[in-house]
Amino acid sequence: MTDLPNRVEITEEGPREGFQIEKGPIPTSDKIALIDALSATGAPRIQVASFVNPKIVPGWADAEDVVAGFTPRPGCEYFALWFNAKGMERAKTYADRLTLYSSITVTASEAFTKKNLNKDHAAQLVFQREHVAAHQAAGVPITRISVQAAFGCNYQGEVTVADAMRVIADAFEVAKDTGCAISKISLADSMGWADPAHIERLVGAVQDKYPELGIALHLHDTRGLGIANAYAGLKMGVRMFDAAVAGLGGCPFAGHPGAPGNIATEELVFLCQEMGIETGYDLEALLEAAALAQRIVGRQLPSNLLKGGSLSKFRRAA
Repeated sequence: MTDLPNRVEITEEGPREGFQIEKGPIPTSDKIALIDALSATGAPRIQVASFVNPKIVPGWADAEDVVAGFTPRPGCEYFALWFNAKGMERAKTYADRLTLYSSITVTASEAFTKKNLNKDHAAQLVFQREHVAAHQAAGVPITRISVQAAFGCNYQGEVTVADAMRVIADAFEVAKDTGCAISKISLADSMGWADPAHIERLVGAVQDKYPELGIALHLHDTRGLGIANAYAGLKMGVRMFDAAVAGLGGCPFAGHPGAPGNIATEELVFLCQEMGIETGYDLEALLEAAALAQRIVGRQLPSNLLKGGSLSKFRRAA
């Protein structure tokens, strides 16, 4: 497929993705201020917090206070991350502010499964069945499959298309056995191993096998190929992407501290707008939010567009 989409949906994950790895502590008020700034950018969806064990991810010990404190904007969906039933129950307290849903999550690298979750693949599948049952009992829908380390792994090395497709098939078995209606597959380049050709191969394989499903890409810019990989996804017709304002964040278990995290939201929005693809974002407002994120963490963030700025003022002057 070579036709670019007319419009894409870019989910903003900066607050959750970013503040989980900062040495901090980041004041709760600053987290709320960034969420409110992002709400003013036209973002369709913002991941605002992680309901996880604060002993493991201390950056989100204040998840409840953050979720209670931001100001929702009509038309924007706010959601959170959790990994178990306890986290789900914490999130359910804020069902009036959050859209609640979860995923069947598998990892294409068993080494990363062990590092990240302290489980092998078989144990992860058992846990996912328990995870689904708990969410179904609580009335929380599970409509997507999420594949971590779908393109490669710092602990295992190469992850082939066949490796990724195998764990996707396992996830669909869980969905079939538990009665989950899956509508989306999210492919995560958790440690920055993807390149454009690999994006095309795996996205193409998923499209061929599951043509009825939407595909989302969660791309990290660890080795500078994030935007190139996003462009490869766009050329394959992918319409859903995750990104993080100013390039905040990264996985705390990925084994490369200090490396860039998700692709910067403003860079992906800029790419799309320059090619005539609608995003719904106000790029100038997004750059203001990126500058705020940089002030909050007190260090230079990876976004090149934050340094160089958009082209709007130069076009006005021409």
